[in-house]
This record gives sequence, C-alpha cells and structure tokens, in this order.
Amino acid sequence: MERAEVLKKVNDVFRDVLDNDEIVLKDETTADDVEGWDSLSHIQLVVAVEKAFKIKFTSGEILRWKNIGEMVDSILSKNVA
Repeated sequence: MERAEVLKKVNDVFRDVLDNDEIVLKDETTADDVEGWDSLSHIQLVVAVEKAFKIKFTSGEILRWKNIGEMVDSILSKNVA
C-alpha cells in the first residue's frame, strides 16, 4: 500500500470516529489541529486504525507519535498490504 493510500484510509477512519466529514489530515497534522481529537478520542482513533489495517501498535510506538505522518510511518513499517 502506498503512503497516500494509507493517509487516505487514516483520514477516513478519523472522519468516521470523530463524525466530521470535513477533516483533512496531512503529515504535519496534530491533535491540536483537529476539533474533537482529545485524549479519550485518541484511544478510539488508535483502536479504529488498528482494526482498519488489521495491525497492533505498541504503547511505545503510540507515545512517540508527534503527528499523523509518524502514525502513517508506523503503519507502513508493519508492511500493510
């Protein structure tokens, strides 16, 4: 799966979980940039992304993410087909 495809799929997950079709994620996007992305929804988002890609993240991976680009990097590192 190409990086752009992964980013689009992550964007779709965020739109679904946060119930906001206007969300447009970029590599630089952080929680501060997205309305409704707080600590509680962060857990829901991570679980939804794991389910969508059929992968699991370690807590260390999740804690290291500073933005969406780093989340996408983690997804790609898991050889998503």
